[in-house]
Amino acid sequence: MRHIMCMNAKGGCGKTTLATNLSTWFADDGARVALADFDPQKSSLDWLQAREDYEGVPTIEGIDALAGPVRPPRGTDYLVMDAPAGTHGKVVSDMLRRVDDLIVPVLPSPIDMRAVQRFIEELLHTGRVSREQTRIALVANRVRENTRIFHQLEDFLSRTGIPFLTHLRESQNYIRAAETGLGIFELAPAMVYKDVVLWDPLLEWLEAA
Repeated sequence: MRHIMCMNAKGGCGKTTLATNLSTWFADDGARVALADFDPQKSSLDWLQAREDYEGVPTIEGIDALAGPVRPPRGTDYLVMDAPAGTHGKVVSDMLRRVDDLIVPVLPSPIDMRAVQRFIEELLHTGRVSREQTRIALVANRVRENTRIFHQLEDFLSRTGIPFLTHLRESQNYIRAAETGLGIFELAPAMVYKDVVLWDPLLEWLEAA
């Protein structure tokens, strides 16, 4: 089973957006997927509840990770984990214990850049990361292209020494997906093609492991 976690100690940066959409990508490809929600707000679980209204979309097993041990069903191919904000210290090390791939979303703002710099330094000192058992990648989220702050974020992320894979646009399509329980890949292609293509570098990075 592949363990993928979306984590950033800073809240509101897009962990749930990444976790839910990655889950649909793998599920639409025929994999058996479980989505574990560690966040007290339960945004991923709320999204899964909305998904139940649709017929013909792949089932994704929801796990309330705050209710007890995370035990995906037998035969699960991918466990995608939506980590909570405010995670630091030993809690980070404990959560990364079995994580293969860690994706860190970052918003284009000076506050978020400063916060993620401290978080990256903390991650690099955790056991699994320092032993290269857990891979890390960065994704810029909620980006307005061709803005000064986005270019500043690009420059900052490219200097961290961690793979900066892609950026996701600030797009109403993600709001539609969150409201409906669908993934960005499950919406009308003509509506989302500008967004979908930006996921390619992240998906290729995951497939290359």
